[in-house]
Amino acid sequence: MNKSFTYSFLSIQNNSSFEFSDIPILEYKQFTEQVINLFNSSNEIHCLQYFAIPYLKGFKFILILANDNTHDFLVFGHQITSLDTSLESITQHINAFHIFEREIHENYNIQFLNHPWLKPVRYAENRADKSKQIKNYPFYKIDGEELHEVSVGPIHAGIIESGHFRFLCHGEMVKHLEIQLGWQHRGIETLMLSKKKWLQRSILAESITGDSAIAHNLAFTQTIESLASIKITNNLTIERSIALELERIAIHTGDLSGMCTDVAYQLGSAVFSGLRTPIINFTQRWCGNRFGKGLIRIGGTYYPLINDLQIDLASILIDFEKKFVEMAEKMFNLPSVLKRFDGIGAVFTNKLLQIGAVGMVAKAGGIARDIRKSHPFLAYKNLNIKPVQFETGDVLARGLVRYYEVIQSIAIIKTLLSLYKNDELGDKPIYNLQLRANAISISAVEGWRGEIVHLAITDEKGNLKYYKIKDPSMHNQGKLTLFL
Repeated sequence: MNKSFTYSFLSIQNNSSFEFSDIPILEYKQFTEQVINLFNSSNEIHCLQYFAIPYLKGFKFILILANDNTHDFLVFGHQITSLDTSLESITQHINAFHIFEREIHENYNIQFLNHPWLKPVRYAENRADKSKQIKNYPFYKIDGEELHEVSVGPIHAGIIESGHFRFLCHGEMVKHLEIQLGWQHRGIETLMLSKKKWLQRSILAESITGDSAIAHNLAFTQTIESLASIKITNNLTIERSIALELERIAIHTGDLSGMCTDVAYQLGSAVFSGLRTPIINFTQRWCGNRFGKGLIRIGGTYYPLINDLQIDLASILIDFEKKFVEMAEKMFNLPSVLKRFDGIGAVFTNKLLQIGAVGMVAKAGGIARDIRKSHPFLAYKNLNIKPVQFETGDVLARGLVRYYEVIQSIAIIKTLLSLYKNDELGDKPIYNLQLRANAISISAVEGWRGEIVHLAITDEKGNLKYYKIKDPSMHNQGKLTLFL
């Protein structure tokens, strides 16, 4: 850090709650200077969340930065007192802020001067400017007779949400890809406030994205448990960590199947697809749902990992690992596959730092950014996680990250199973909660795609007043900086 600069921020730990009034509120000039100084001081600092909430006659802005080196979150903010106030954009200094400022602009019509492209993010139903519609999306364009555009979607055959993908090409060279989201915006942050039963809110959390039901519900659950001062058993921390790693194994394996399909390697496509099945089938035997819905609940569980399930899981992983490694070694040593992966779609470390990349995308490009290591939670506090990391940032590296993270997840689960105490009684979920009043709670979880962040703010009676969700795609789909 710049030793000559006077810093003002609140330092907190992951999964903690604190008084909302304790957040330092700075003048905007000082706020901007502090952000720039912190980012210039270390590549270990990135934006965890930046948002605005209505406050008095204006807005209060809250920024949470993650310091991977010191393992804490830095919290501070600023505010405006007039609805028509414009602010100088931080994006012109730190590109990673572009997506957060765009979201604030979309939600509240706050103007960020000198932002390179202040366009909507999702077209939420309650967006401030209803004249901005998804059918009039301002796609990036380049003039040139030899250039052409290729449009894909918004229909998608998988379980992911609908999206439109616009490729700008020069011959077979893709010069730019832009992703248009928002076709099925469901307003879950608003529903979190309008729904009053905690079971309803848990179901909402695990429905945010189909491929990360466990990770998102875990972030929600930890956020609320912190506000309610709920301490969970050691066995429950192990069970939740195992569930999270099983989700990582299942999705990475399915993605490796998809990568093989994309390069017409049918053997790999079929084998990896088949290997995913016993993993998700075990999750179904555990809790009744292949994606882990219903497994994680506030304060306890209805589905303890009983001894029979432990034995079953250990056996499944032994068989899975042998077949998985054999198929992965064939895949990553096949010349016809490597020709389609090696050096393709490379995003290098400097660009990844500019967009604030997290998770798998960051790790494939030389940035070991993993919440399990930097801001550990649950059973990861007792494990020495070493993030899988490659340097080339290409398709091959992203495939290898998936491969080695699956192997790492299997090792983690084996270790956790050895720590499980079968004689320890588990707690049932808690639905009668009293939350801390006038407080804020933050939970960050390392999902398979990267960091997932949930944040809750309560009013003077301890009721939910504001709820904020961030998926890692907020960082990794930020292609804006790649052509600035």
